Amino acid sequence: MVDVTHCRLYYKRVEAGKQYPVLCRRLASLNEQFISNKDPSGGFDFVSGRKIEQKMVDYNLEAERFGGYAYEELSEVSPDHKFLAYTMYDKDNDSFRLSVRNLNSGALCSKPQADRVSNLAWAKDGQALLYVVTDQHKRPSRIYCSMIGSTEEDVLLLDEPAENVYVNIRHTKDFRFVTVNTFSTTFSKVFLINAADPLSGITLVWECEAQAHCIVEHHQGYLYLFTDAARRGQLVDHHYLLRCPVNASSGPRIWERVFDDDRDMVIEDVDFCNTHLTLIIREKCSFRLCSVPLPMPARKDAVRLKELNPTFLPLPNHVSQIWPGPNYDYYSSTMRFTISSPVMPDAVVDYELSSGNWNIVQQQNLLYERTRILYGTTSSGGIANGSSNNLNSDFLNEIKSEDDNLWNCLSEFYACEQYDVSSYDGVMVPLTILYSRKNKNNNQNPGLLHGHGAYGELLDKRWRNDLKSLLDRGWVIAYADVRGGGGHGKAWHHNGRQQKKLNSIKDFVSCAKFLVENEFVQENKLAGWGYSAGGLLVAAAINSCPDLFRAAILKVPFLDATSTLLHPILPLTAADYEEFGCPGDIDDFHAIMKYCPYANIQKDVLYPAVLITSSFNTRFGVWEAAKWAARVREHTIYDPKRPILLNLTTDIVEENRYLQCKESALETAFLIKMMES
Repeated sequence: MVDVTHCRLYYKRVEAGKQYPVLCRRLASLNEQFISNKDPSGGFDFVSGRKIEQKMVDYNLEAERFGGYAYEELSEVSPDHKFLAYTMYDKDNDSFRLSVRNLNSGALCSKPQADRVSNLAWAKDGQALLYVVTDQHKRPSRIYCSMIGSTEEDVLLLDEPAENVYVNIRHTKDFRFVTVNTFSTTFSKVFLINAADPLSGITLVWECEAQAHCIVEHHQGYLYLFTDAARRGQLVDHHYLLRCPVNASSGPRIWERVFDDDRDMVIEDVDFCNTHLTLIIREKCSFRLCSVPLPMPARKDAVRLKELNPTFLPLPNHVSQIWPGPNYDYYSSTMRFTISSPVMPDAVVDYELSSGNWNIVQQQNLLYERTRILYGTTSSGGIANGSSNNLNSDFLNEIKSEDDNLWNCLSEFYACEQYDVSSYDGVMVPLTILYSRKNKNNNQNPGLLHGHGAYGELLDKRWRNDLKSLLDRGWVIAYADVRGGGGHGKAWHHNGRQQKKLNSIKDFVSCAKFLVENEFVQENKLAGWGYSAGGLLVAAAINSCPDLFRAAILKVPFLDATSTLLHPILPLTAADYEEFGCPGDIDDFHAIMKYCPYANIQKDVLYPAVLITSSFNTRFGVWEAAKWAARVREHTIYDPKRPILLNLTTDIVEENRYLQCKESALETAFLIKMMES
């Protein structure tokens, strides 16, 4: 039973006129007093004389420590809630610095304070902190253990000398163990450290050939392994769940399958609490969320998920992604998830797994009077409360449209449609199309096509407020889930990387042609948008079909793959070479030369207008954007109505909310201007 009177709420908020947020906490029992207080930023109720809120970290002050930047990568509260360990970007050293703050006094601890920290995990009920340090090539390679409050030197637990092996750590949800993952392109291993005695050594619990995604959790005497490792020497296309007793015999561990393979219900992610296992499931292109009570029945054979009668939790229509929240309280049956959709602002939802009740705890509500006036409707939305009541899957396949208002869904104003587009080789590529129901005019709309297609990552199709301005002007917003990306299995990713990277580019071009040929977008009014590796995708598509696009936005793009992979000025990881190919291999080299945007700029051809944004603080060097812009200007036909613009900043735009707004406004103005000219 959870003692609610001592539950703490952790959150970040932004004070008026401040650049960066403040990390705070308060007791859940004082929530009503906090909400009713006229000045919550003071953290003190002057009527009752009670302190309601504690400021833990003011990132505006952290920015003063780190050269004007407040870019936090890791943040972890100790299990006893007495300390906060976090890493901040140090601009001068181009690394992340670890600090530990005493939450009772607010002061920084004298140790540990380490540079180049990539991972951390608490142990020994908050008395010890384990952290990973990278080498000069930014490879995570060493694990240290620091005893909080001790004056002794931090203890080195693991030193991995091999240059191609990477190290990662995390604690299990119940804080019983710290898991250590070591991996390279040829193997993956998982070790356990007893969190109660972190200096007692590490134990190997899993290993496999080739690099694999491996997450180990512990629940009531069993280890659960969520992985996509090959089975019996055969590659698998998805993740699966295994388990074995934590106190296995001295012989090799025998891992048992938990669920049978089910092509109709692919498990994308799992999360644990003491009483339930939650699963994020994909059915073709649709996402579902369900829970199963723990402990599960003792069986030797794997079972189909449906046989356990999972409780499917309510979701809105058009869900594009589901993220598990921190879910820090292992013994609470309430679990938090973030639900994303192209036609709904992100909803942070608490699901009470025992009862099926659910509550939207945070979501932007765009259904204001101005929206109603704009669209001539009286629809309303609000913060929702509801219950799943063990709703069956048939009911949840299609939630009633009136329920969308509970989610502040905008589907009444904006249509979201799914299509399968035939690529050059007959493979069907998913395409999501978003448009205003009021302002759609067939064959007269400008369009913006997004793409990424790399690292097996899902294309971000979340609702974005900055795109609302374009939608209300009649623009069509589209998302191409090309090969190389995620959400469709490992084979989908592998068929769009290395020597098959051209598949991604041709998929993107096919989706662009589909939009024009089917009159979703007016000819000569289509723009492309790509971020990072997505910038490579869009730029390569422009090289392939420059007359197909009227404009493009490339954000911190990867444009000179050949030179960067051959002579990396900035450190690259094994994942980069696995994704784009190793130019030391002659076949990979020729494949890279075929798709590299910088190497394939056409001469004496009219290119679309392009806005390239980059930063001096990015993984891909700013020179890539600069040299690509210079070569396009030199080789292609000059047209003042189709400029090649280069916008550079010295700041980290992603961590600066004012710069984000400024850059977003610049992109929108650029797109509108180019379509009108």
